Amino acid sequence: MTTPTDTTCTIKPADDNRPKHERIRTGLSKHALQKAFNDNLFYIQGRFREVATRNDLYMAAAFTVRDRLLERWLKSARTFKEHNSRTVAYLSAEFLIGPQLANNMLNLGITDTARAAGDELNLDFDELIETEEEPGLGNGGLGRLAACFMDSLATLQIPTIGYGIRYEFGIFDQMIVDGWQVEKGDTWLRNGNPWEIPRPKIVFPVGFGGRVEQYRDDHGEMRRRWVPDLVVNGVAYDTPIMGYGVGNVNLLRLWKSEAPESFDFQAFNVGNYYGAVHAKIEAETISKVLYPNDEPGVGKELRLKQQFFFVSCSLQDMIRLQLGIAGSLDQFHEKFAIQLNDTHPSLAIAELMRLLMDEYRMPWEQAWHITQQSCHFTNHTLLPEALETWPIDLFERLLPRHLEIIYGINQRFLDEVRIHFFADETRVRCMSLIDEDGGRRLRMAHLAAVGSCAINGVAELHSNLLKTTVMRDFNDLWPERFHNITNGVTPRRFMVVANPRLTRLITKTIGHDRWIRELETLRALEDYADDAALQEVWRDIKTANKRDLSNWLGQQTGCLADPESLFDVQAKRIHEYKRQHLNILHIISLYQRLKNDPHADITPRTFIFGGKAAPGYFLAKLMIKLINAVGEVINHDPQVNGHLRVLFMPDFSVKNGQRLYPAADLSEQISLAGKEASGTGNMKFSMNGALTIGTLDGANVEIREEVGADNFFLFGMTAEEVQQRQAAGYDPRALYNGDIEIKSIIDLIHSGLFSHGDTELFQPLTDNLIYHDPFMVLADFRAYVDCQKTVDQAFRNPASWNRMAILNVARIGKFSSDRAIKEYCERIWNIAPAPIPL
Repeated sequence: MTTPTDTTCTIKPADDNRPKHERIRTGLSKHALQKAFNDNLFYIQGRFREVATRNDLYMAAAFTVRDRLLERWLKSARTFKEHNSRTVAYLSAEFLIGPQLANNMLNLGITDTARAAGDELNLDFDELIETEEEPGLGNGGLGRLAACFMDSLATLQIPTIGYGIRYEFGIFDQMIVDGWQVEKGDTWLRNGNPWEIPRPKIVFPVGFGGRVEQYRDDHGEMRRRWVPDLVVNGVAYDTPIMGYGVGNVNLLRLWKSEAPESFDFQAFNVGNYYGAVHAKIEAETISKVLYPNDEPGVGKELRLKQQFFFVSCSLQDMIRLQLGIAGSLDQFHEKFAIQLNDTHPSLAIAELMRLLMDEYRMPWEQAWHITQQSCHFTNHTLLPEALETWPIDLFERLLPRHLEIIYGINQRFLDEVRIHFFADETRVRCMSLIDEDGGRRLRMAHLAAVGSCAINGVAELHSNLLKTTVMRDFNDLWPERFHNITNGVTPRRFMVVANPRLTRLITKTIGHDRWIRELETLRALEDYADDAALQEVWRDIKTANKRDLSNWLGQQTGCLADPESLFDVQAKRIHEYKRQHLNILHIISLYQRLKNDPHADITPRTFIFGGKAAPGYFLAKLMIKLINAVGEVINHDPQVNGHLRVLFMPDFSVKNGQRLYPAADLSEQISLAGKEASGTGNMKFSMNGALTIGTLDGANVEIREEVGADNFFLFGMTAEEVQQRQAAGYDPRALYNGDIEIKSIIDLIHSGLFSHGDTELFQPLTDNLIYHDPFMVLADFRAYVDCQKTVDQAFRNPASWNRMAILNVARIGKFSSDRAIKEYCERIWNIAPAPIPL
């Protein structure tokens, strides 16, 4: 990893003669932080205190912290370059890194000192943290996982560059208007981003369209070259990623698209004002928005452009770095371990081949060896509709040379398949990189699998299903390439920053804070699980966190929740397979019980939902409307609202998740078994002492194994039972007609009670359940309701509940992203730590 030469000069800061802890730009003492804050407010923001806005104060604080990262960052970069350290290149379309101020102070070890410094300067420390905009660089679990991995890679001292896109408008801001999701542009950059450093000299051209030409090179050999008809530039923006308690700082390099010439002076002179900036508009569109709606053709084209744009820039950057160090690309695969985070970066396979062959004149065999040994592929889904494919005609129009290369890869690959699976043309058709059924399409997961030396799933169940379902043929061909690495999340963000009350209690109880880096040492908490005094303090902390969340939700929604009630939380992307509608059916069943018997013995609950639906996903948006509609009725019905509340947290994000995870009593992980790859929200909730109600899906299986079956509320069919029932011919209409409670709930929705008399509003959702039910909500309903009755009884025994919560936290160590990264290093990347001394 390198940085431009002007950042590696040996000029010392002006205050270098001060004692190290007092240096204004790097010192960690209270006085140094105060002096640096005042300097940054004055010299960077151009403000004096009396006229400074909240954002001015936040920016001054952020630059103060960033200054302290830079010294370690540049030292890391120089050391990695001098030692030619093997480096992870983590390619991901998303990096949902979350707010940085609190996290970076934690990693620097200055949180308490900074708070004391702020108090003396009459700064509201919590207000500063709240002011920070969340970087809109991701959508959900995929991007959050990438961010957790970046945190762990730095903490474990693994040289890493994360590569992605600098989206100008990230995942949309979600507003709830009349119960409906309304999308608003996420202008996260409007007030500036103090954590990034533009690198205007690190620029790479990226082409689209055009034609492929054949020519003879200087040695008379026939070669191919791509002549694109559109070229945009990718400009680097760098963000330091600090490890916890170490000297290592890694690099997140994001690419912004720009036009090579942003202004056509001649067009402007003749009055063509739009034409004068047309190239700029077209180029900048590529990095404008995260996940544009891909239902229309132009949306599909833009997403394909985005994917190629960032992998091309990233590979050109890696080649630049390798040539700068070694002068040759022969050992490129020994320098870089490229990890493809799902199928979005799969084009790296074809682009690296093109660069090596067309630009650096390598023969096919050598280029393929380097490409395959460099790349590793993480699969994140089993849902067929989520396995990316691209129409061949679109692909050929945008990337004609890459399609030629993919055809070449496919031809050689299928020859291998024909030999290995002798006379099995069915295998040949199923494994081909080109899907010939129903319109020719390019299978991106197949391209990633063929072009990588390792393929991994993200939970034991997911990896096993991967090998027996969607990638069975590939596993039969190359069983040695398949691995499982169960996901994990960072305890720094989701325990220490999000839940400082619990953090202090854990540290005091077990007598050390090593658990922040060695989460498995939380096992020491088991010895205190039956301690009545600890249980009482534990409950007080949970109640305080619930009160904080209730107050915030009250401000956002106008509806307060009782902190003494059971906080039942489902927060994740809104999708049919996540089964938020199963949760809602249960809520309506409770509502019916209370309306039919006002004295029904039901534990008071606050149901909290959070999550966004894709803008073009009609049924998911209708689910949000139903959640809010049911909440509107229940929350305004005095007969039941002392027992039940239903709240929807608007604009769920990392920042809002940090409010939610510490306050949850019950974590809803209720997807149909065999559909969720892993899940990471399940881990975040458990880390904060929430108990899980869930199916044997994704990482739920392993969480239950770790925390103990007695500390997990299990219901529902297994993945095998799901397959058997589907194979036997699943008939949801029979369940609707045969189960009085299911029928009464769906009929109540049909009646218009939750839609102001409109009997058709929710019919697409209920018809889908009755006549299709692809995720078998009705099949699991009875088991879910019965399990919720067990939850109801368990919550009435505080000592037992708190014991279970303590054991959940004590046994959650496996699900640290540190453990996951260690497994990647040992089993896939073959890479060792490169410590940077503090």
